[in-house]
Amino acid sequence: QRGIWFFSTYPEMELETVTVNVTIQDFVADVVSELFFRNMQQVSKEAMFIFPVDSNTVVHTFYATIGDTRIEAMLWEKEEAQQLCKATSGMENLRYLQNQWDLWGPVFACFLGTLPPNREVAISLCYVQELPMQPDGAAQFCWPRELFPRRRGISWISSQEETSENLHFSICLKSAHGVSHIAINSSYTPLQYTTPDQTSAEVSLKSPPWMQDDLNLLVYYRGSHALSAVVERRDPKAPPGSLLGDPVVMVTLRPSIPEVEPNPGHPGEFLFLMDCSLFKDAQVPPEELVHVGRCSSWLRHLSSAHPSICLQNTLLFLLKSLPLGCYFNIYSFGATFKAFYLQSVEYRQESMDNALGRISSICPDLGGCDLLGLLRSIYSTPLLHGHPRQLFIFIQRKISSEEEAVMAEVYRYRDHHRCFCFPTNSCDSFNLSQAMALETKGECVCIHSRMDMTSEAVKCLQRALQPLASGISLRWELPPGLEVSVIRKAPEMIFQGHQSSIYAQIHGQAEDPEVGEGAVTLQYHVGSQSFDYTLRFSLSPSMDNSLPVHRMAMMHLLWKLAWEGTSRTEKDIWHSAVKSSLNLGVQSPFTSSVAVRMKQSDAWHHDPLLPDSSVFFSPSCNLVPCQLLWLRGFRPVWFKSTKFWMVQKCQFFLEKLDCKAPDTEALTQLSASCKGKEKLRSWAVSKVVALQKADGSWALTAALAFALGLSKADVEGQRPSEDVQPAAWATVLALVWLHQYKWKVSWSELLEAKACRWLQDQAEVQLDECLEAANSLLGCFVEPTIFRI
Repeated sequence: QRGIWFFSTYPEMELETVTVNVTIQDFVADVVSELFFRNMQQVSKEAMFIFPVDSNTVVHTFYATIGDTRIEAMLWEKEEAQQLCKATSGMENLRYLQNQWDLWGPVFACFLGTLPPNREVAISLCYVQELPMQPDGAAQFCWPRELFPRRRGISWISSQEETSENLHFSICLKSAHGVSHIAINSSYTPLQYTTPDQTSAEVSLKSPPWMQDDLNLLVYYRGSHALSAVVERRDPKAPPGSLLGDPVVMVTLRPSIPEVEPNPGHPGEFLFLMDCSLFKDAQVPPEELVHVGRCSSWLRHLSSAHPSICLQNTLLFLLKSLPLGCYFNIYSFGATFKAFYLQSVEYRQESMDNALGRISSICPDLGGCDLLGLLRSIYSTPLLHGHPRQLFIFIQRKISSEEEAVMAEVYRYRDHHRCFCFPTNSCDSFNLSQAMALETKGECVCIHSRMDMTSEAVKCLQRALQPLASGISLRWELPPGLEVSVIRKAPEMIFQGHQSSIYAQIHGQAEDPEVGEGAVTLQYHVGSQSFDYTLRFSLSPSMDNSLPVHRMAMMHLLWKLAWEGTSRTEKDIWHSAVKSSLNLGVQSPFTSSVAVRMKQSDAWHHDPLLPDSSVFFSPSCNLVPCQLLWLRGFRPVWFKSTKFWMVQKCQFFLEKLDCKAPDTEALTQLSASCKGKEKLRSWAVSKVVALQKADGSWALTAALAFALGLSKADVEGQRPSEDVQPAAWATVLALVWLHQYKWKVSWSELLEAKACRWLQDQAEVQLDECLEAANSLLGCFVEPTIFRI
C-alpha cells in the first residue's frame, strides 16, 4: 500500500488544493497528482518534500514550482550523479534528515529551499504502483489522509453532503473482465460506465474520507480472480526489440487454494533464527531439557522469566508442533551466527531430540547483531524442492546501519521465502521486522509483557502450515511469429490469500495481423491436486501514454540485471538498461536522482538521450539535494505499520507507567490466586507437550501419568483391554487431557492434529472404548469429534 507522505515538520505548511487523476487497470495504478501548499506562518521556513517509496511503487516524475522558480528531479547514470552531488550544496540537509528525523524507511526526499511567508509551492508527483488484491478479489488503492485539504469551520458530517471545492480527485477504472462495482470510504459520484461492455468506468470523490481517515478504494471486477492480464502497447518512438519498443504484459496470479488435509511428509522448510541476547535470562541445564521427566525445575525457571525472552519454551512448542517429513534448522546470531546443522534436516524423532538437547548450548551474546550475514548465508543455500522456505525470526537488538542492506536481501529473495518476525517490546528493530514481514507476505507480532510468545509463535506456525500453491508454471499461446521473454518469472510458491505479478516482453512480428489474441495458462499443485486456468487476452490494447506496465517491468528488469552482476563489461545490455531507465524515470541500481533549480522560463524536460551535465552549471541553474534515502528514525512510513506502531506503543507506555488506579487493588489481589493455579496448569501442559513424540504419539510412562495428575497404576489399570496398545491408550489419554484445556491453551490444535493423525494410522485402536475410559479417568466429557474422523 502507499506510504504516508510528509511535506514538512511544520503544521503551518498547509495543503490548500489537491488534484489527483488515478487510472487503475486490473491491478496496476497510474497516479498523476498536483499538490498546492502554502506557508501560513509570518516567517520564512525551510521546506523539504518527503515521499515514502516501497518495492511495488515507481516514482517517475517530480517537480516543484515556487513563483517563477522550478525544481525538477532528474535521473542520471550513478557515477555521473555522484559527481554532480559533490558539486551540490546543502547535501548535509539530507544527511541530517537521514539520521535525526523520527521517520524510518525508504523515502524520496527533495530539498526545496526557503519558502517566504504566504508563499505557495506547487508539487507535481507521478508514480505507478502494483495494487494488492484483497481476499474477496478486489484491487485496493489507498491515498493518505495527510494529502487531503484541511477542512475549516465545517464538521466532517455535514461535509459529506457537499462537494469540496479544493479537492479534485478523479478515478478511471479499466479491465477486460469488466468493472463490477466499487467501495470507497468517502462520498463519491455514481459510477459511470464509459463503454457499452462495461470494461471502463469513471468515478470522482466529492469530499475527503469520513473521520479524516486514509482513502481506501476497493475495485471489484467480473469473472475469476485466479488470473488477469494487462497488455500495454509499445512506445512507437522506441526501436523494436527493446523493452520500450515491444508490448509488455503484466499477469497477476491469485491461485484458488482449497483446504486439504496435510499428507504425511508435509512439505516445508522451517528455519528458526534466534537473537542470542534473548537467552540471557532463560538458560536451562541441558539435562533438564533432554530428560523431560525431570523438567519441573525448568518450567518453574521459565515461568519466572519475562514472557518475551522465554525462547527455550517457545522453541519446545514450535519443534513439537512441526509435522513429520518437513525440514528444519535452528540458527543463533549475535556478533557471529551459528547453525545447529550444516543444512536443514528432516524432522523425525531423532532430529527433534537432538535439536532440543542443543538449545541449551546457545550462549548469550550481547555484542553485535549479524542478521545480515546470517540471511545472506541462508539465501545462498539452495531451496529444497517441494519444501517452501519460511523463517521465524526472534529479535531484540538493533541492526544499526545495516537495515537497508538487510531489506535489499529480503527484497531480492522475496519470491522464495516468507518471514514471521517476533520483535520484543524493547526491540529497536521493530520497524525492520515489520518491513521484512510485509515484503515477504508474512506476519510481524511484537511481543510485550502481556503477550505469550509461545502462543503467538504457534499461531504463526499454524498459518505457515496452511495449504499453498506449488509447482507454478505459465504456458503461453501466441500467434505464429510472436514470442515471449519473461522479465519477472513466476514464484516458487504462492501462499494462501496472496498474489504475485509477473512481467513479460512480447517481441516479433505476427505472421497473420488479423489474429489479435493470445492466451496464458496457469498450472499449479495444491498437495496432490492439480489445477489449471486459461485466460485469453487481446494483443491490441489501447495506448497508455504514461506506460505504467512498462515502468513496472523496467523496475524488475533493472533489479534482475543488478542481481545477475550485469556491468559495463556487458555494454549492450548495460547501456540499453540505463537508457530505458532514464527514459522512463525508473530508479535502479545503475542510476540516481539529481534535482536542478531553474527559472520557469528556462524549464525544460530532458529528452531520451543523456543530457549534458554542463547545463547544470549555467548561471540560471543550480543543483538541489534530491535522493532516495533510508531514514533511521522510529516511526515507520507505511500505512499499516504506522497504525500498528501506534497501537503497540500505547500498550508499551501503559506498561512502563506501572501505575494503578485506587480501585484496581482489589482486582489485583483477586487475580493473584488465579494466577497461581494458571501457572500450575501451564507447568502441567508444558510437561505433557514435552513428552509428545515427533509422530504425535505419547508413550505410557510414569512421567506422563504424573503430568496428568495421576499414578501410573491408575493409568495402566484403566486401559480398556489388553488389545489396546499402551501407546494408543496413552495418546488418547493425553489428547483428551489437552483438549479439555483447549479454551485456555489456544496453541494445542497442531499437537492434537498430530496425535489424531497418528491414531488414525493405527490398526484397531478401539477409539470409542478408549475415549470412554479416558473421560472416566480424567473426570471430564470430551466428545468423539475430537478424533476428527
